[in-house]
Amino acid sequence: MKTKFWICLVAILVSLNCVGQKIVKFNDPHIRYSGRIAILDTAAQLSWSANSIRINFTGTSVSATLKDERSDNNYNIIVDGKILSVFHPEAAKKEYVLASGLSAGKHTLEIFKRTEWAMGKTWFYQFKLDKGGKFLSAPTVGKHKIEYFGDSITCGYADEDTTGQDRGTSPFENGYLSYAALTARHYNAEFYSTSKSGIGITISWFPLVMSEMYDRLDATDPNSKWDFSKYTPDLVIINLFQNDSWLVKMPDNEQFKAKFGTTPPTPEFIINAYQSFVKSVRAKYPKAQILCILGSMDATKAGSPWPGYIEKAVAGLNDKKIYTHFIPYKNTNGHPSVKEQQLMANDLIAFIDKTISW
Repeated sequence: MKTKFWICLVAILVSLNCVGQKIVKFNDPHIRYSGRIAILDTAAQLSWSANSIRINFTGTSVSATLKDERSDNNYNIIVDGKILSVFHPEAAKKEYVLASGLSAGKHTLEIFKRTEWAMGKTWFYQFKLDKGGKFLSAPTVGKHKIEYFGDSITCGYADEDTTGQDRGTSPFENGYLSYAALTARHYNAEFYSTSKSGIGITISWFPLVMSEMYDRLDATDPNSKWDFSKYTPDLVIINLFQNDSWLVKMPDNEQFKAKFGTTPPTPEFIINAYQSFVKSVRAKYPKAQILCILGSMDATKAGSPWPGYIEKAVAGLNDKKIYTHFIPYKNTNGHPSVKEQQLMANDLIAFIDKTISW
């Protein structure tokens, strides 16, 4: 009898302890996802740079259950529009307190993925509120929608490496401070970043090129296809060719040999490849305005042929809603720093204000 009594008492205490806790699972409509995120049977799978999860809630604390593929991703925890911390999930399913000691009342929480899919995937399972907290309606979408197709510059590769070593490992990559994110926030725009360091149009530093990646949900799986009807941007921004500009001059590179054999591609081949990719994007988004940019690394330095390749490709499309813009060469070593990313954003915003009708 005593054993039965204690079992019942424990059950009652556990039940009472759970009364004040509110939980929403990964597939709950109170959650607002941004970016290409796979909703699986048991979790939401994040991989792309700038993937984010947002909720509105009342209460003083919020927890989340996540698991990282190999503990190589970093996330900004943003509460009420301010970065509270940088979160580094472990490679095991675990509950984390993301924010605590908040004032009573309404709050907004965002988990923003700073790192790209080369750092692996993260699985998100649920949010939990304590002590009378309540989940509110999901955050609304931004005023505008943008999608970027880009490389390391768009990902924010090494933008926080202040040592000059240009390290692209996860501690130094911050997509939240990339020109792409800065520009989107300027316009209160939701944005998707379909980007990967090292990728190109004709050749990359690895076998995959953008025309083979741009339509994937899981970038690591060629059979995982993105449903383009789920997100229709007002503006598409393409910033590619920086990697091509290096690799087409490296005949000893394995990817050069695989793509071109022993003969470098002709300007006509390069122009046609770019034009073909833009056509693919246009087919997916027939009403979007498309901005083909390049910069701010050495593909736009004086004398570079790559801006001209883009201009010729776009001119051949005869599409009045496709524009070109070239961000000046930063004339420093390595990838753009946080400061240089901001200068890129300023340059891009000025051009958008002058050219694009939202």
